[in-house]
Amino acid sequence: MGSVIQPADLGFFSTLASAGSLSAAARELGITTPAVSKHLALMESRIGVPLVNRTTRRMSLTPEGELYLENARRILGEIDGMAQVLGVSKATPKGLLRVNATLGFGRSHVAPLISSFVRKYPEVEVQLQLSINPPAPTEDLFDVCVRFGAPPDSRLIARHIAPNRRLLCAAPAYLARRGIPKVPNDLTKHNCIGIRQGEEAYGVWRLASGRGRSASTEAVKTRGNLATNDGEIAVNWALDGHGILMRAEWDIQRYLRNGRLVQVLPQYFTPDADIYAVYPQRHQMAARVRAFVDFLALSFTQQAAAKG
Repeated sequence: MGSVIQPADLGFFSTLASAGSLSAAARELGITTPAVSKHLALMESRIGVPLVNRTTRRMSLTPEGELYLENARRILGEIDGMAQVLGVSKATPKGLLRVNATLGFGRSHVAPLISSFVRKYPEVEVQLQLSINPPAPTEDLFDVCVRFGAPPDSRLIARHIAPNRRLLCAAPAYLARRGIPKVPNDLTKHNCIGIRQGEEAYGVWRLASGRGRSASTEAVKTRGNLATNDGEIAVNWALDGHGILMRAEWDIQRYLRNGRLVQVLPQYFTPDADIYAVYPQRHQMAARVRAFVDFLALSFTQQAAAKG
C-alpha cells in the first residue's frame, strides 16, 4: 500500500497553491487541467480530507490545505538545503522564487533587477508581488521580501542591502513661492505632502539634530491638502510644486541631482530607511535565494558607486 503522502505531491501542491487555479497550475506544470484535477483528487482521496475549495474561476485552500502547504514548503526547503550542504547540487539556482517588495520601490528598483537576474539564471522562475506593507513573518507567502528596515523577528534573516535615508525635499518653484523652512517647526506653516504607508503615525515627521549625548529629536505634526499611499504619486506632486515631501533617498536622488527637487532642512536628520532582503532561516541554503540576495546586494552597491 502506498504512502498517504508521496514526495511528488509536495512540489505539485506548492505549485498549485502559488498558481491560484487549476488551469494556471496546468500551464506551469506543462500538463492538462484535467490531469491537475485528477492528481489533486488522488491526493485528497489518500489523505481523506479536502485540501482545496474549488469554484468556477478561482480556488482557495481549506484549513487542512493551508497546513499541508506550510509543511510541504518547509520540507521542500529542507531538501534543497540538504542538497546544498552535501554538495549533491551544483548550486545552480533554479525553481520558483517568490519575491515581495513595496509598491514604488519594487516597481522602480526591484523589478528591473529581477529582469537582469532571470537573464543570468534562466532556470529560476520569479513571481514578484508588490504591496504597501511587508507581509507578516508568520505568512509563508514569499521566499524573499525586500523592505525598508530590519524586521524585529528572530525567525527571519535580514541581509543589509544598501543604506537609505529619508530626506525632506520640495520643488524650487514651491520654495520660491512659500519660503524655505529654517527650523522644523516652520513645517507647520507649509503644505506637506502626506504618504499613508506602514505603521508609523501618519503626518508626524521626526527630525533630529546633533549627535551622541547632544542629540535631540523633534516631532512635527504636518498638514497639507494632498495625501496618498503611493510614493511615486507623492514624488510627482512634489515635482509639480505642491509642497514639501519626506521620501527615501533612493526614490528622489535623481531629482536632487538634476535640481528638480531641493533638499529642505538638510542640517536635520530624519529616520533611516535602510534596504534589507528578508527571508526565513530555512531558505538560507537554497541556491535560488542566496543567488538572488547576493545579486541584489551587488547591484545596489554598484549603483551607489556609480551615483556617488
